Amino acid sequence: MEQTFDLENIDLREFWGVNNKNFKFLETIFPTLNLIERAGKLAIQGEEKDIKDFTKFFDNLLIVFEKQGYLEEKIIMSVLQKNEYFKNKEEEVLVYGDNGLRVKARSENQAKMVKESESNDMLFAIGPAGSGKTYTAVALAVRALKAKIVKRIILTRPAVEAGENLGFLPGDLKEKLDPYLQPLYDALRDMLSQQKLESLIQQGVIEIAPLAFMRGRTLDNAFVILDEAQNTSMEQLKMFLTRMGRNSKFIITGDVTQIDLPKNQISGLLPTIERVQHIKGIAVIELQACDIVRHRLVSKIIEALD
Repeated sequence: MEQTFDLENIDLREFWGVNNKNFKFLETIFPTLNLIERAGKLAIQGEEKDIKDFTKFFDNLLIVFEKQGYLEEKIIMSVLQKNEYFKNKEEEVLVYGDNGLRVKARSENQAKMVKESESNDMLFAIGPAGSGKTYTAVALAVRALKAKIVKRIILTRPAVEAGENLGFLPGDLKEKLDPYLQPLYDALRDMLSQQKLESLIQQGVIEIAPLAFMRGRTLDNAFVILDEAQNTSMEQLKMFLTRMGRNSKFIITGDVTQIDLPKNQISGLLPTIERVQHIKGIAVIELQACDIVRHRLVSKIIEALD
């Protein structure tokens, strides 16, 4: 029996790798099949059952390649070992964004974020830049707001880069803080029209503010996201986590490899997670380089510089 896959619209250099490294790797993990790459097509020869199993795997591999833009052995093995995640090729749409954009979990660990957020009221999502932790968190918040599960969204992050220098920056407080909160605005603009976003902000339904503004508040009926939590102390995290009110969801995101605190200050993110992760209702998800959905070079740069 023979099965043929059309690869004409695939960048074969990225798909097969340098010196056909990925193709040769597939040959080693499917020894009962004869794999033939010719003129933009992949032909598979072997027993019917083996070909059916390979077809399911290869369809999922193509989905991953379309999202990642490149392949390597680690990704191939991840698809092979965790194939059940990809059985439904149309993953659940979290939010239908502006201009018809369908916002979905685009990796296994992003999907875990969705699942754990649904069954826990507090979620820590730790991972490298570009792994989608903040974007997925914002999508979950917008979904909850649209479904009327919560009445408001509060997005916050420590303005560490501004430090004590806010008073020396020109403009009012909003103008001073907006550059440090821009990543949160960027995610929201994918999911809401500019007019709708501005309206919700003016109404106070969506609030974007620095972490210091959370002190002394009780956050009821809210979906609250703390971004860049690696730049907080344990005292700040304790202050934030204890703001949680009735019918609220908290997601705390951070990248422990990008700590911008002064040298004499220690990040409280990992110590806090160690102390609270055993509490029922709190979940922790660790995203990896394979979850990165930015340019294909980003994950390679992160691995090279770690």
